Amino acid sequence: MKNTQGTSNQLQVLASLMVVLLFSFVELLAQNPKLNKYTFAEGLTFSGNNDYSMNLRGYVQPFMEIKNSTGNDVDDNLTRFRLRRFRLRLTGDAKKYKIDYRFQVDLSGTGEVGDDQSTAPILDAWIRYSITKRTRITFGQRATPTDNRELYMGSHTLQLVERSRLTSAFASIREFGVFIEGSYKLGSTAYIKPSLAVTNGDGLNAFDRDYGGLKYGGRLDFLPFGLFTRFGQFRQVDMVRENSPKLVIGANYSLNQGMTSRRGRDGGRFVYINDENNNGQFDKGEGRLPDYTKYGIDFLFKYKGFLVLGEFVQSLASVASDINLRSDAYGPDFSVFTSNFRGGAEEDYVRSQMMLGKAFNIQAGYIFKNLWSVDGRYTYIDAEEHSFLSNGTFYNRPEYYTVGVSKYFDRNYGMKIQGSFTYVDADGGINDFSGNTIGGDEWIARIITSLAF
Repeated sequence: MKNTQGTSNQLQVLASLMVVLLFSFVELLAQNPKLNKYTFAEGLTFSGNNDYSMNLRGYVQPFMEIKNSTGNDVDDNLTRFRLRRFRLRLTGDAKKYKIDYRFQVDLSGTGEVGDDQSTAPILDAWIRYSITKRTRITFGQRATPTDNRELYMGSHTLQLVERSRLTSAFASIREFGVFIEGSYKLGSTAYIKPSLAVTNGDGLNAFDRDYGGLKYGGRLDFLPFGLFTRFGQFRQVDMVRENSPKLVIGANYSLNQGMTSRRGRDGGRFVYINDENNNGQFDKGEGRLPDYTKYGIDFLFKYKGFLVLGEFVQSLASVASDINLRSDAYGPDFSVFTSNFRGGAEEDYVRSQMMLGKAFNIQAGYIFKNLWSVDGRYTYIDAEEHSFLSNGTFYNRPEYYTVGVSKYFDRNYGMKIQGSFTYVDADGGINDFSGNTIGGDEWIARIITSLAF
């Protein structure tokens, strides 16, 4: 179901974007750049005349995971070692043109949430223009403001080894589009930060054919006690130990028109039509793609080493009633359409392939002055009856309890070692990867090290 012409057009768009991204770099070279400084975990910074600068940094995270079940009837042990992340990031700014940019790649081959593989090494590729000191517009691929708050936070700053199950279930993570964001002061201390986004709605899968429409959404954040110190709003762990309480409360909403994936993280996987022409092929006029709505509220509080993060997300779908064919997503040929809806109603099948339901996540922690941290998290997922969240092999696990201990070796997140233990209340009805029923619950032990450069 891939479209060569669509891929070519998207590659041309990315190539044009990269030309713009490199423009400031060329300008920097013309300014006789000098290595201004190297800071552990914050990389190499080059600067030239006329306020040009560029920074190159990265980090690597080796990872180990042990997973087991409490049931006695199935051997569901899993032990794996892998490179969790290997990120390289180039950022720069040209104050003369009121432009800044970012280009980031991941060479580990692992998806952001850790339970999938990624074939898209390009994570961020965007350029941003400051319309005013308080309003900026971004074009390219980046994290979207319509996800939950945890996705706004840098991977190397996480207080626990992995992001929450709420994030892996509902987040689209990164998208390609146009983003407008502002930061405005209210009164003596408070700030309001609105964000709007119009994207492809297909996550990192921006180079393949787009069968559906666009995704529209936004976020509104309110900070009653002023801004966080050193980008603390976008980092977990209160590493700077805020001297005064800091709080951000936010709400997000998005509508993905004509979605062809589970949650908008990729595109073209699930396609549905009403085959009026009886040719068994997708036609825009015959397409019957579901709309996917997601909304949520969240907050982050920090004070003197203490942190609390809370999130709530709910998703809904609007499904056409006259679908009669679907793409054979699980068959040998992805481009084949079939009338087999696995013996159920067409609408129920469509919903069973999407992440539908609601969830909340609450986590808290404290970092001591000696840079040891203790943290805990509780995540609850309430799946709709017809939802992929009810799938016994990958989900259908409503409750997650996690505790963790971390040791940081500097305050720039340059090096750390983290361990966590998660108990999963499966509530029965879960399977292993071979489809066998697991009688009990699950537990997961994880260790990760992180080294930035």
